Amino acid sequence: METLTTRGRAARLAATALGLAVLLAGTVWGTDDHFPFGPFRMYSTSNPPNSPAPDTRVEGVDSSGAVVDLGERATGIRRAEIEGQQSRYAADPALLAEVADAYVERHPGAAELVEVRIVVRWHGIRQGRPTGRWTDETVVAWRADR
Repeated sequence: METLTTRGRAARLAATALGLAVLLAGTVWGTDDHFPFGPFRMYSTSNPPNSPAPDTRVEGVDSSGAVVDLGERATGIRRAEIEGQQSRYAADPALLAEVADAYVERHPGAAELVEVRIVVRWHGIRQGRPTGRWTDETVVAWRADR
């Protein structure tokens, strides 16, 4: 085995120091988007034992007034994608038209969607246990102009 040169040793130490600095900075100031150098908070944090737990869903209302589940099976869009971009949808609800379009593409004969909304169901939690009570909050809604 060959001996590592002084220059090679310095390059490896510099790369290691840089990697550790980026990891430390990501841990202190990073977000989930910076993973693997930032914290993946989904697994590193928890809600307080008496705080409600959110359950996000996307639903639509068709032209007959029926509520339609717009989950992954209906649209091909994963819930995590919706949750991850919820702030974008809140800033521009017209982006939910893409969800309606994805639904129409998979269900060409279905009644037209006149509304798409993101709804968070807040499940009651008491001392870390579900209470069986919940409330729904519509956080973003888009109405079709068609």
